[in-house]
Amino acid sequence: MEFAAGDGLPILVHLFKSSLAITPVGAVKNRTASAQLETAPTKHGERKCLFIFRIHYSSFVQEVINEPINQCKGTCTMNTNESTIDPFELLKLYKYLRVADVCDGMDGVGHFDTGLMSPEVRPLWHGMKFWGVAFTLRCVPANRPMWKLNTTEEVVRAHGVWFNEVGNVSYRDQIQSGHVIVTGTGGAREVGFWGSANSLNMIASGAVGIITDGYCRDTDELILQQTPICSRARGRTIIPGRIQAVETQTPIGCGGVQVRPGDIVGCDGDGVVVVPIELAEQVAVHARAVLLADMRAREELYKRLDMTPDETVDHETVSAYYNQFE
Repeated sequence: MEFAAGDGLPILVHLFKSSLAITPVGAVKNRTASAQLETAPTKHGERKCLFIFRIHYSSFVQEVINEPINQCKGTCTMNTNESTIDPFELLKLYKYLRVADVCDGMDGVGHFDTGLMSPEVRPLWHGMKFWGVAFTLRCVPANRPMWKLNTTEEVVRAHGVWFNEVGNVSYRDQIQSGHVIVTGTGGAREVGFWGSANSLNMIASGAVGIITDGYCRDTDELILQQTPICSRARGRTIIPGRIQAVETQTPIGCGGVQVRPGDIVGCDGDGVVVVPIELAEQVAVHARAVLLADMRAREELYKRLDMTPDETVDHETVSAYYNQFE
């Protein structure tokens, strides 16, 4: 639920800015909500402030509408759409960008180091690069061990045996073309949550990459398949008794940064960066300028050193691509 406020926005921020508990307002006493202040473009290009509430109690909805909104001095409107920004549409602005360019763009909007994942989370194989829209998957360490299996057939079907007993989160049908599956593992110990088969299944469903702050296994096959996956480490063990997927499409922590559904996330040889969706367009504008300046400078150095030009200095092609969005 979103509340877009005009002159009354400072009042709302004042009421909720500290612990996000709404105790200052009488009618909402003993109720809590989380809140978030963002900006988002409208269809006409201007920006509006969005004050976003996550309701913890169903009875809280009417109280929120009655109390904080009535205290606004300006105009407050309620909008059930989570965002006016289409992250899949913004992906086209990231086509040629490097992680380094995007990091410079993030600096340019004042978000220094905000989206930098731990350098331990990195591409499994050299030459990997992708940009996509975050599809988040939250996992936690399992709180019960896997039991002894009695037959070879059960060993082969160990995942199915485990899931039948403890349950599992199904999400393959939610994957859209352009998604990057970002997996927060909750500090689980060594377990190859992503392997050669389930990761390839996600790519076949439309994902352009997978990122996890945990482990991946079957790495020889992952490299041979050129499966686009970034992980913190290589693992050997399987899921049962070690980790459980509990939730999708919720804000998660991964590699030391927050990742929300719809954020822009990408990787290359320098590592992984996450761009909050509300910043993604402006960051891309800055990053594009950084990239083109670098390409032109290195083209001159290529000439001085009599080096054969390659695609990394082909600024004319990149400029022509981005000119279509001007």
